[in-house]
Amino acid sequence: MSSLKAFLNPVQVENQEIVISNRFMEEGKAVPFIIRPITQKENEQLIKKYTKKDKKGTETFNRTEYVQALTASAVVFPNLSDVKLQDKYGLGETETLKNMLLVGEYATLAQAVQSLSGLDTDVNEDIEEAKNE
Repeated sequence: MSSLKAFLNPVQVENQEIVISNRFMEEGKAVPFIIRPITQKENEQLIKKYTKKDKKGTETFNRTEYVQALTASAVVFPNLSDVKLQDKYGLGETETLKNMLLVGEYATLAQAVQSLSGLDTDVNEDIEEAKNE
């Protein structure tokens, strides 16, 4: 029989460095983004934020805004709240990130965030499961 030790002391998922583009260079080297895993609690909050209910009780989910917020919330470096970055790219972490990256770069980052957070499977399955709880 297993003990609770494994649950009380889980292996921590470390932040990950990922080079998104060779457009961000310093001293001749590409500067990586640093991303962190997203917890299920954070995920549920984002799902709730981007799920709207109309007067008839019909729910709609804005998957695009959800993925954008999920991706931006996982970025540790660069600090998307930095005033200089927001002055250059736009206000708000999500807008800064969307304006900073090309579409392929953004897709690479979003995929890395989802993978690090354990969403290697279809994101829609997790969303539907959370919405039905």
